[in-house]
Amino acid sequence: MSTLPEPGIPTAEPGETTLGDHVLGQLRGLGATVGLSETDTALYGQVILDSLADAARRPLSLPPASPSFLSDDHTPVEFSLACTSDGAPALRVLVEPGWAHGNMGDSARAGLKAIRAMAARWNFSTDQLHALDDLFFPAAAEGPLALWYALDLRAGKVPGVKVYVNPSAAGPEHAACTVEEALRRLGYGKAFAELPPAAGYPFLALDLGAWKSPRTKVYVKHRRMSADDACALGRASGAAVADIRYFFHAAAGSLLPSGQGVYGPPRLLRRPALTCHSFTEGENDPSGFTLHIPVRDYVRDDEESLARATALLTRFGMDPTVLKRSLRALTQRQLADGAGLIAYLALVYERNQQPRITTYLSSEAYSVRPPQEQHPQVDLVPAQRLRAS
Repeated sequence: MSTLPEPGIPTAEPGETTLGDHVLGQLRGLGATVGLSETDTALYGQVILDSLADAARRPLSLPPASPSFLSDDHTPVEFSLACTSDGAPALRVLVEPGWAHGNMGDSARAGLKAIRAMAARWNFSTDQLHALDDLFFPAAAEGPLALWYALDLRAGKVPGVKVYVNPSAAGPEHAACTVEEALRRLGYGKAFAELPPAAGYPFLALDLGAWKSPRTKVYVKHRRMSADDACALGRASGAAVADIRYFFHAAAGSLLPSGQGVYGPPRLLRRPALTCHSFTEGENDPSGFTLHIPVRDYVRDDEESLARATALLTRFGMDPTVLKRSLRALTQRQLADGAGLIAYLALVYERNQQPRITTYLSSEAYSVRPPQEQHPQVDLVPAQRLRAS
């Protein structure tokens, strides 16, 4: 990874928009959309600004402080909207607190400082995280990230907190061993054997703080995924195969056929899919399964992404109007003018819960990814042939 600039953050001139201004404005709009009070939104916004420290005061007229892996335009913040058929949508925000630091060690220290401040504010333990310090925060840590956190924004000013760490911190060749050892230390000694074959392990995540059933989650990368592959991966979760197949084709649209020839199944040939496998205390079998499709790589523009998300939300009995209002809270640009405001679509299954559709929303503080040409429409599965249950 290239050397990043040291964190001497220029202060904005009067009247200049800063990263913090941009993010807070979006957070206020999104909070109002999902029914959070102004008091709750203000507190959550201050926590985010505090975690970004001086970087929040960096003017947007400057380029991003680092090539953050969190978003395509290197904004260190991403929002998401989690919808179910039996409850109100939930707003989350993902943040890279060490974004402006010049190396992974400094970034990790900034991230851990932010998490400890949240633990003191909301009275939760960080013991599980610190039990893994040597695995995820080695002295010479490698990128592309050190620590991210997510807040599940709830009424009452006490969120759920998630921490994301990098299994490749000691090098990608050690990622599998790092995940296996982390699961063992966390009490899931046999869990690694339950994970599917992986092209990589981009994240391990821990639930900290106010969760009914805290989880450890392992994210797995899958190259050239087909709908059949997705169905096979999700079968053990109890997810309906027809639902997974519909979700895959609706989210990914028309895809190039595989190298098996024109009769091969359509596969994701651009950015790969991710699956997430959740483990709950006392169990080695996964308690949850999530399929993440990077929709921005398989559409011409965000107008098409919204159409796909709307079809999915409707199919699963969820109201798409909150998503449409949320996009307007993020930006006033035309959806046809870019591809990436909707970054991922995810289908989430957790044991004894209704399925969720999560839409990941880019902040676009620095740039808008231009519309792109789609794959040639030859020998593909047409959208009209989406299978219904």
